[in-house]
Order: sequence, then structure tokens, then C-alpha cells
Amino acid sequence: MSATSISPARQAERGRNFRALHERANAFIIPNPWDAGSARLLAHLGFEALATTSMGSAFSAGVCDTQLGRERSLDSAAAIVAATDLPVSADLENGFGDDPQIAAETIGLAAAAGLVGGSIEDSTGRPENPIYEKPLAIERVRAASAAARALPFTFTLTARCENYLHGRPDLRDTIERLQGYQEAGAHILYAPGLATREDIATVVKSVDRPVNVLMGLQGVQLSLAELSALGVKRVSVGSALCRAALGAFLRAAREMRERGTFTFAGEAARAAEISAIFRAS
Repeated sequence: MSATSISPARQAERGRNFRALHERANAFIIPNPWDAGSARLLAHLGFEALATTSMGSAFSAGVCDTQLGRERSLDSAAAIVAATDLPVSADLENGFGDDPQIAAETIGLAAAAGLVGGSIEDSTGRPENPIYEKPLAIERVRAASAAARALPFTFTLTARCENYLHGRPDLRDTIERLQGYQEAGAHILYAPGLATREDIATVVKSVDRPVNVLMGLQGVQLSLAELSALGVKRVSVGSALCRAALGAFLRAAREMRERGTFTFAGEAARAAEISAIFRAS
């Protein structure tokens, strides 16, 4: 597993900077690169922090989401950490194990990889029973929080309620879970898949921690300004950037295979442009 390539002082600075982003009046976008190259492009465009995407990292390795495993996931995250000077938070799935102490151990390993934040979700990874029972879910966040607070630098823990991504659009249960994760010590709260402006506003008003909202799914599409007005502090896009890139790839490949033409190249990024960005960053 990759160890951090940055100094303790630099990691501490990144940790402070990342936490401070959540304390500003307006929301910020934290885009989700899937490898070092996409991370460098996003840094060049002026984003202030990055978050990994478990699905994007898995797709880049040719496997499905949740199949990459802890070691390979953290190796991928470490490559993104090393690619830019930006703070990086990681999608740590469910902590890669059911036991709360495994979640705590994962936080320590994330810190060792150079990360300054990470999310722990309440999804079990088992289709027949996709969400942890609430007491265990809260205990897992509590263990992860204790591990984060024991680190010698500011590590920002995000707790995720996965109800809406697993066919359980229960707003009341989602809010109760987020409130439990708040009390367990999470710094940021996140319920990906919230379907309406009203639901987002209700969640924000029901907790006293910064809330992350996911854009890039089908359904509600609000601007950064609109989300800020609702009180949201952070906006991520999950695997959407990776899927957008793969969508263009598949369209191009199908054009070649099915039509024998190459018009897709007219919309491709110029090699000189990408090379110039990589030389400059």
C-alpha cells in the first residue's frame, strides 16, 4: 500500500485548508478525479480540493464499484494525492469491513496515504440487506471519528447515509441517521441521491454540520448558487466525470466499429493543450 509522499507539515496544511473550505459562507465544488491525470487537469482548472470516486477508480481498473478492495483503493487515492498540491478526501466506501474497528483502521491507513479527509458510508455491500442497522451504523461512524481525531493533523470525516442509492427513499430515516452520525462525531454529513430541492433543504435544516450534496445523477439538477442558497456547503459529482469521459469513449468506439468513421476526433481535446497543462502543473 502506498505511503504518503508529502511531508507531515504539508499534510497538516492541506488538512487545515480543507476544513476551512467548509466554513465559508458559500458552497464549493469538490470534483471527483479517477486517476492522477484527471486530478492534474482539475487542479489546473482552479478547483480547491478533490475527492476520489470509488466507482471511477474501479472502472479505471476494469472492475465494478466496491470490487477494488481497500489496498488498491488507497493506492489509487495516494496517486491522486501525489498528483497535485490540493487537499484530497477519499471515498472509503463502508470502511472495507463491517466491524467498527475496521472502519477506524481504514481512517488511519487513509491518513498514511496522504489523505486529509474520507467518507464512511452505511451501505453493507450486500444486496439482500444493503443498509446497516442504525445502532451499528452509528457505532461505525463513532469509531472512525475517534480514529480521525487521534491523528496529528486535521482530518475531516464525512458520514454518508446511502438510503436513496439503495431504493430506500425514506427522508425521516435518512435524517435520523445523519443526526446520529453527527452525534457520533462526523464533521460532514452526506446523503447521496436526495431527489428534490425540498428534501435537500430539509436535511440541511435538520443538522448542524456542513452538508455535502451529490449532483450529476439523473433527476434534480441545481446550480452551485442554488445549492448555496439552500445552505449546502459542499457539492460533489461522484463518478459523473469518469462516466462522462467513458461515455465519449464508447460513442467514439461505436462509431468506428459500427460506421467505420472517425468524426469523433473533431471533438477530442488537442494533444498540445493537454501536454501544455501537464508541463505547467
